[in-house]
Amino acid sequence: MFQNVRFRLLLFYLLVMEGILLLFGGSIYFSFTRRESKQLDNKLMALAEVVVPTFGKVQYQDTSYLQQLSNEELFDPETQTIELFDYNKNRLWHQGSLKVSSQPEPGLFTLVSEKSDSKIRSVTFSVAVNASEDIQPTSQGFVRVSQSLEELEESGNQLLLILSLSAIAAFTLAAVGGYFLTDTAVKPIEEAYEKQQQFTADASHELRGPLTAIKASIDIMRRHPERFQEKDNRKVGAIANATDQMTRLVEDLLFLARTEKKTTKSNPEYTSISLNELLQSLIDLLEPLAGEKNITLNYQAFDEVFVMGNRDQLNRLFSNLIYNALNYTSEKGLVLVRLIQHNQQVKVAIEDTGVGIAPEDLPHVFDRFWRADKARHHSGGTGLGLSIAQAIAHSHQGKITVKSKLGIGTCFEVSLPVLTSKIGKQPATL
Repeated sequence: MFQNVRFRLLLFYLLVMEGILLLFGGSIYFSFTRRESKQLDNKLMALAEVVVPTFGKVQYQDTSYLQQLSNEELFDPETQTIELFDYNKNRLWHQGSLKVSSQPEPGLFTLVSEKSDSKIRSVTFSVAVNASEDIQPTSQGFVRVSQSLEELEESGNQLLLILSLSAIAAFTLAAVGGYFLTDTAVKPIEEAYEKQQQFTADASHELRGPLTAIKASIDIMRRHPERFQEKDNRKVGAIANATDQMTRLVEDLLFLARTEKKTTKSNPEYTSISLNELLQSLIDLLEPLAGEKNITLNYQAFDEVFVMGNRDQLNRLFSNLIYNALNYTSEKGLVLVRLIQHNQQVKVAIEDTGVGIAPEDLPHVFDRFWRADKARHHSGGTGLGLSIAQAIAHSHQGKITVKSKLGIGTCFEVSLPVLTSKIGKQPATL
């Protein structure tokens, strides 16, 4: 049980840590790429401002100033391109390794360009210019500067690789540290739980002796009623009933404590059991009780199924459920027990047409000493029957579920692993 708690705590811790790492790494990567992109845009705009005043000279084939830009480290022909266009968007001059096929449009754009017969992503900045103060078309044109994004993408990929490796290392350290942290956190709870279980087992065991002595004394007193007055006999009867109830409670607590301390794997008490025969014997045993309440008790077995388990415990599991169904089913009601195999699991459903359980109460039906109010208070039990049933199911590597609707009925379904199966038994009829 506590291994599952450790695993869930560790999983939750790692999920939170993963979220923090992703948020932290994503913020760094986003900030870096945004800052670099902004710097690149500003760099292109600054280069365009330097090139614009030379537009008139280029019209007269004077490109000496533009050719000096690379010497002044303002322009890198390996990663950048400068292009000048006339008012009809015909290229007048070009310098740089990038080839941008699209026509210039004022503004900042990210395009696919060609470089050495390969396509790469680039960012371009175009601006419309006037070569002179007149408004003649021949005095107008466009300047476009382009920058390859290879260096920016390479830097981004390197940063992403570094962040990924760092996140993996941090996640690994968090997993190792989380394992020890969860183990340290759960260990005191586990020790306290084991002490509680040990106390319950010891207290239940010690109470059996005094209760046995009380019960023996009461039996002797009830065999000689002539020695007591009638009102004293009623008091002795009340003491006997209270003693029986206390004895059942102690036995149930002792059973739960012992069951939860056992490991279910390779249990020497487990044998091959015919579940069909076990259920049939319970039906035969409880039919008189059903008859007293005028309740129809039916059993349907669609398969012959064998399970590995403890006969006494399985007998107690299903007797608790069937007795519970009979107890909460009104007169002329129906209790149906169905057995069917599904793949490697056998499912036993106990359905009744009783008072049902409210939806808000369903999550608590297997809690110890829990009882729903009103209609389900009159049973006189200890409130441990369903807890015992669940503990037995879990100890046999199975599970138990419940569905219910108020005023319609309740269905408990027990799933157990199948040992062997023999098909051929015909289903019972209603």
